[in-house]
Amino acid sequence: MLRMTVNTEEYIQIGDDIRIVFLGGSRNHTRVMLDVPKEINVVRSRALENHAKTAEDRERISHYYAVPELEEKYRRKKVVMNDGAKASSR
Repeated sequence: MLRMTVNTEEYIQIGDDIRIVFLGGSRNHTRVMLDVPKEINVVRSRALENHAKTAEDRERISHYYAVPELEEKYRRKKVVMNDGAKASSR
């Protein structure tokens, strides 16, 4: 799985005919626009879960969760300033 950071209005191109545009959002929500051919089914995971009739059907659905702790190499380094306050640097 690929994990990346994108800015508002950037997009990801998949093949020649699929584009995912990031429209912005808040801390816990992201708005995206999907430009996908009509022949391809696009279904939200919540709709799949609600449509599943049995617990076995729900278990077969793929689930992705945010990683609670990033690996050390992806964390921002904390810099201690002269007055003892902490600041983040990139």
